[in-house]
Amino acid sequence: MMSAGWLFLGAMIIAYGVANLLQSIAATRTTVHHTFDPGLLLRLAGHRAYLVGLVIQILGFVLAFLARRDLPLFLVQASVAAGLGVTAVLGVALLKWRLPLAEIGLITVLFGGITALIVAAEPAPARPLPLAGVVALGLSVPVLGVLGALAARLHGAPGSVALGSLAGIAFSAAAVAARPLASLHSVGGVLSDPLLYLLIVHSIVGQLLLGLAMQRGSTTAAVAAMDAAGAVPAAIIGLLLLGDRIWPGREWLATLGFVVTLLAVIGLTRYAEPQHHHETAPARKRVTPPPAPQGNYVPLTVGSERSQS
Repeated sequence: MMSAGWLFLGAMIIAYGVANLLQSIAATRTTVHHTFDPGLLLRLAGHRAYLVGLVIQILGFVLAFLARRDLPLFLVQASVAAGLGVTAVLGVALLKWRLPLAEIGLITVLFGGITALIVAAEPAPARPLPLAGVVALGLSVPVLGVLGALAARLHGAPGSVALGSLAGIAFSAAAVAARPLASLHSVGGVLSDPLLYLLIVHSIVGQLLLGLAMQRGSTTAAVAAMDAAGAVPAAIIGLLLLGDRIWPGREWLATLGFVVTLLAVIGLTRYAEPQHHHETAPARKRVTPPPAPQGNYVPLTVGSERSQS
């Protein structure tokens, strides 16, 4: 019988693609921040596009949570990158984005890699995360805060890539917390599990870092860096600690798909071009002074009633 996780996975890809587009529009309409300031989230919340995008992202998060109940982390996290393709298509169709041929080719390769992962992944419930893993998730929060404060000083594409990568690590930590949490069958068990609160904290940190990354101009670079950095840790932890599985005999296909996906998103951080530019105050027009008056002519000036004598 086909797992419902596949349906949740497909809906998640669409939701994340739409959310990325809306949030990038709002981020570039907000004053650029060069500090790790949580107040950015409040300012972004003043934009309707960001709020709608946030609601859709939460929907995508719920769908990803449900997909992780059966599907391995390496598949779900890599499939998040497919949302970037949805974002690009919508940006071209609705906002007249112009994507270079290299970017279009890399997005195509990205979908090929994810298709290989879908074929190789075997649905299976998760194992509990060991205590050492829970402690490591908790300690990673202040580390991400310090690194985020340093990366926020970067400008342009380097800033988008650095901040997007940190956002990916934060969301990867949230995914690691979500995988065993999704296997619990009681509300009380979920509410009493520290993984729930680590999931929430890492998601907020990741959201702030992603907002800062998108402000640097390139949505594709920010999201691709996030997907690349987030896929590797989750895949390794899922296979080693959480019971993720690959169909017997398809290990080579999973490896190929993962490597191709990773190279595609890394390539997007290199070739992606800015789609948005922050609005700046219009420059003052230089006024050329009038020629010197000739004869008895006196020019009419603002606030003056003097005229030709």
